[in-house]
Amino acid sequence: MTDPDPVPAPQDRDDAGHGPEGPSGTAPLAAALESLRARLAALRLPLETPGSGPDRTDRQRALDQLDDYLLPRLRAESAPLLVVVGGSTGAGKSTLVNSLLGEPVSAPGVLRPTTRAPVLVHHPLDARWFSTDRVLPGLARISGSGGAPGVPPEHAAAAALRLVASDALPQGLALVDAPDVDSVEVANRDLAAQLLAAADLWLFVTTAARYADAVPWDLLAAGARRRAQVAIVLDRVDPGSEVVAEDLRRMMSERGLRDAELFVLAEATEAGSGALVDGLLPEHAVAEVATWLSGLGGDPDARTRVVAATRDGVVDDLVRRAVDLADAADAQQAADARLRDVVRRHHADALAQVEAATSDGALLRGEVLARWQDFVGTGEFFRSFEAGVGRVRDAVAGFFRARPQQGPQVEQAIAHGLESVVLDAAEQAAERTHAAWRGDAAGAALVSGLDLSRAPATLREEVAAQIRGWQDDVLALVREQGASRRGTARAVSFGVNALGVSLMVLVFASTAGLTGAEIGIAGGTAIVAQKVLEAVFGDEAVRRLAAQAKERLSGRMDAVLRGQSARYTAQLDALGTADAGGDGLREAARAVAAAARAERAGRPDPEGTTRPWSGGLLRGAGTVAPPTIDGVPVTTADDAADTTSHGRGFWRRVLRRKDGAS
Repeated sequence: MTDPDPVPAPQDRDDAGHGPEGPSGTAPLAAALESLRARLAALRLPLETPGSGPDRTDRQRALDQLDDYLLPRLRAESAPLLVVVGGSTGAGKSTLVNSLLGEPVSAPGVLRPTTRAPVLVHHPLDARWFSTDRVLPGLARISGSGGAPGVPPEHAAAAALRLVASDALPQGLALVDAPDVDSVEVANRDLAAQLLAAADLWLFVTTAARYADAVPWDLLAAGARRRAQVAIVLDRVDPGSEVVAEDLRRMMSERGLRDAELFVLAEATEAGSGALVDGLLPEHAVAEVATWLSGLGGDPDARTRVVAATRDGVVDDLVRRAVDLADAADAQQAADARLRDVVRRHHADALAQVEAATSDGALLRGEVLARWQDFVGTGEFFRSFEAGVGRVRDAVAGFFRARPQQGPQVEQAIAHGLESVVLDAAEQAAERTHAAWRGDAAGAALVSGLDLSRAPATLREEVAAQIRGWQDDVLALVREQGASRRGTARAVSFGVNALGVSLMVLVFASTAGLTGAEIGIAGGTAIVAQKVLEAVFGDEAVRRLAAQAKERLSGRMDAVLRGQSARYTAQLDALGTADAGGDGLREAARAVAAAARAERAGRPDPEGTTRPWSGGLLRGAGTVAPPTIDGVPVTTADDAADTTSHGRGFWRRVLRRKDGAS
């Protein structure tokens, strides 16, 4: 069961007298890290750009570094030294932890359940550090061998940390037996990496048979890059196989772990001094590891050096990650702009195609031309224009009154022709845009599963509605112009539709003041339309009306095509990558780097003076003299030869002696 009444964390000050944000020297660094975390949390990398997959993983790891280690450690600097024991399946991690404690707190063996929860062992007086969310805040807690409320035991490990209190462990030191780094369970491997990233110190366990395996070295190399403090335990080394340890030391030097401690444990044989008893190694086999850990956890200066070195490495690694992620954000923004430009270009081409077709007289052929000729009549009508504009003004009302039925036929022919032009342009734009996006990794992922390669079935109805709207616009322009000229009001009243049709015809052969005669429309179609309109309104008004009608047509067609392009850009709008550049993240990373430099420059050295801090833990720097009782080292030659104390535990026996037990 989960502890029903955990000891509450102190609200105002920790055990070292620091405030909730750590000592004053680290407060600016904590604030800068909080700002950086907000930037990272807001960062989205949804587009498939080069390296975006690893970048997403890197972003999550950066957040884990902040949430699991950096911010909790800065807020609780006097928390116990957290040592995560990691390694491959069957390397002996649990056996080592159990042997150090002298009791089975963690189930060993290759056949352990694949969903086994990590075990955190702490001194009872350190419970408050781990029963709350001050350390490893993202993991639920399970006390002892129980489970979390409402979580079946077989699933509890997925999101929980099992806490075990043991007075065999020195105060100020905590051990985590992590899942196998090469577990067959992906969740276990991820959790192992998360725990190692949250550690003050890695105690990495490998064996003489598996020390060169790739998976552990991938993790160790990553740790070396961020200067994680690492010690390696080489387990199960046969007597006389010292060459194995030498080869491992060579590999450590080559891979950035030259200064890491290396401990060698002999193979446990049935008859030898290293034989397991009740599943535990003898005390002398683990004494060197236990003494070294005690020195780090119990000595304030050594502990401070380890924590500071690990924290410095994580901060520097985080700044590097943030700068790289800022570049990734820039790549996302560039991909967004590139895809939008494709959409813009192809739909701009479609609009230009419509503009050309409605300006070069192409629409005035075929059905439109036939209906127009039916409307205006034969040679007698043309001869009426030759007799003078005045006679046309007198005859226009009668002319339009005599042919009201032909006007709608011309309008319908114009609508059909214009509709075909727009649909064809939209279809081509969709095909070209889709092909371009499919050829771009960022776009291909967005169009997958979406029907964007063709214009939608609803487009025909939308285009028809816009054309009807434009024809209504033209009629409205004619009415407005007629109302402003008293001499033509009566003629307009008889022929609004006919004058509107004439204006539509003129629009398709007139651009920026060019007349139908100037662009040579076959059959004099636009000449007739122009002369009819000029007879009623005058040439200046006709030019203005044609320009206005053309502008309104362009606006409506632009609206149609913008709606088609929005089918694509909506995919990008939903991702929010247009404004996802990395400038803000880059600035936050610079602020962290500056705060870290200031904090390190102000650290006191062990003698109490202030000097710049270079960071890093040299090999052996954390090793102090073995624990003593009345000046006599606890680990003596007699102890090393004593094989009768299996199961008692090195730390338990040391602590018992310190307490005066026999």
